[in-house]
This record gives sequence, C-alpha cells and structure tokens, in this order.
Amino acid sequence: MRETPPPLSVHHLAVVVRDLERAEAFYAGVLGLPVTRRWTDEAGAPRSVWLELGGGAFLAVERAGADGPTRADAAPGWHCVALGIAPSEREAWRGRLAASGVAIERESAYSMYARDPEGNLVALSHYPHPQPGAG
Repeated sequence: MRETPPPLSVHHLAVVVRDLERAEAFYAGVLGLPVTRRWTDEAGAPRSVWLELGGGAFLAVERAGADGPTRADAAPGWHCVALGIAPSEREAWRGRLAASGVAIERESAYSMYARDPEGNLVALSHYPHPQPGAG
C-alpha cells in the first residue's frame, strides 16, 4: 500500500513592485514582518527583500521593471495574500493600519482587506475563529 504524501506547504510568496523601498516600508514597517535577506542586482542596486511569514515561509518582494503591466482585481491570477492574525488582535490591527494611513477597503466577519502601496490586496484574517464578542 502506498503512503499518501503530506500536503504541499507554502515555501514562499513573491510580489513584484515598482517601488521596493515603499513596499518594504509597508510589509516590514506597517505589518512588522522581519526582513531576513536582501538581494542586489548585478549593478549592486536593491533587487529583492525577503520577509519572514512564519512556518518557514517567506514573502519575496521583488523590484519590477519601471513600465511593466499591472493586474486588475477581476483579472485571472492570485487575488490577495491573507496573513493570519488572532481574533483578539483585530482591533489593534485596525488601529495600526489607520495610524499608518492605510485604509481598510472592506471587511468580512473574519478578515480585513487593505492594499499595499502598489495596490495589491492584503488581508488580515482570523478564519475560522470569530472575533471576541461577535456572533
């Protein structure tokens, strides 16, 4: 009898951005993801910043070409990155985003959605656990 292999895990996610410095300020500064590595291109210019996500995964923020295309929300492809938070932290995250000038675009019972400086959708989610007092 063959053993069933374990499910795949997330190794890393990558997002391509036009302004690497601004994106790092959002992901490392506003969201507090620790920077684990920086990469440069052949000329020594910043090319990529890797940020720790937990569970061994990381987010690679990669510099794009200046005039590359952008993706509309309704276009096929990845829709958003959802980062896990505890239900009890939701209001603290709301305040942290507001203090950083980051608007919450929409909410569900389990997630808050905002955009990074490039317009990419980022969710802070505590699914399947409800927020304390909800229900």
